[in-house]
Amino acid sequence: MNKNIRILIAKPGLDGHDRGAKYVARALKDAGYEVIYTGIRQTPEAIVKTAIQEDVDFVGLSLLSGAHNELFPRIVNLLREKGAGDIIVFGGGVIPESDIPSLKEKGIRAIFTPGTPIKDITDFIETVK
Repeated sequence: MNKNIRILIAKPGLDGHDRGAKYVARALKDAGYEVIYTGIRQTPEAIVKTAIQEDVDFVGLSLLSGAHNELFPRIVNLLREKGAGDIIVFGGGVIPESDIPSLKEKGIRAIFTPGTPIKDITDFIETVK
């Protein structure tokens, strides 16, 4: 496992539920990654600014509110606009299976729904980096 990987876990939008995001952040820290958690109710602009300032390799987004089709691609686009398109974005939360192909087409590299084993997330991180 590459322990030099830096990961930002963020909660975009007005969603105030962060149990899943905190769980993933803690599990990734326990696996040896450097993890920054931004807290709830972050704007896409704030998430991108933090990702660039912290020089992260990945941004993990968590959302339960249903705004994933708007907010996740917005973050990918902002990263590209700021010259940080090499940062890999993945998402998680309550996301309908039918929305996943469209999100991937828009640059979200993976979606992890509730109940996904942490090993699946760490395998993804290790495979794409």
